Amino acid sequence: MYDAPVRIAALELVARGASLSEVARATGVHRSTLRAWRDADSALPVECFRCISLHPARGDAYSALLGYYLGDGCVSTFRRHTTLRVSCDATLPGIITDVSRVVGDMHPSGGVFHVAAPGVVVVSTNWKHWPCLFPQHGPGRKHDRPIVLEDWQRDVVSAHPADFLRGLFHSDGCRADNWATRMVGGEKRRYDYPRWQFTNRSDDIRALCCWALDLVDVPWRRSGRWVVSVSRREAVARLDELIGPKT
Repeated sequence: MYDAPVRIAALELVARGASLSEVARATGVHRSTLRAWRDADSALPVECFRCISLHPARGDAYSALLGYYLGDGCVSTFRRHTTLRVSCDATLPGIITDVSRVVGDMHPSGGVFHVAAPGVVVVSTNWKHWPCLFPQHGPGRKHDRPIVLEDWQRDVVSAHPADFLRGLFHSDGCRADNWATRMVGGEKRRYDYPRWQFTNRSDDIRALCCWALDLVDVPWRRSGRWVVSVSRREAVARLDELIGPKT
């Protein structure tokens, strides 16, 4: 019996063109098991993986999009259209591109369009299955209702925590330069150091951020009522490596 993250990782390698032998060597899963997983997936319709109780073929893209959704996204229905919207800072084109890419990875046959508003670009796309992918959607603001991941979502994030953190920190996070002073030999000296901060009013979403940071062994602390900080020099460097710059 293999854990869900192992199956997710193996099927992603198969989807990207790796042979069963290559995947078997990389994961330790027997080729016959890999073949059974592959054939079971390919025999089913693929428009919405959740409608057939599967995990996403691109777990990395889903984890990132889940982070973006929890940070600055929403799912809404108007008449016959169900729309996913993720608000992005208009001055950060790299984030806009990243959100558009992972949306496309989740719904390749759908169109992605951008709506400009003062200071933001809203990445939007219509698909009736977005509520299947984001069962946390609902009326009102996220911090006014429980946000709890389903078991399959926790499996995917556990397999791809860095992508999930990228979505969270690149939506509701910032990388700032802080400074402090210290007396050394009777002389006051200034020390500058970087810090990542994630700010969200939802207790549940902040807890998910802390859980994902624990998965990748990045130390964190609560530095405010709604703020999670990564401040140690080595921890900041590690998070930089995992999620990349916010540009």
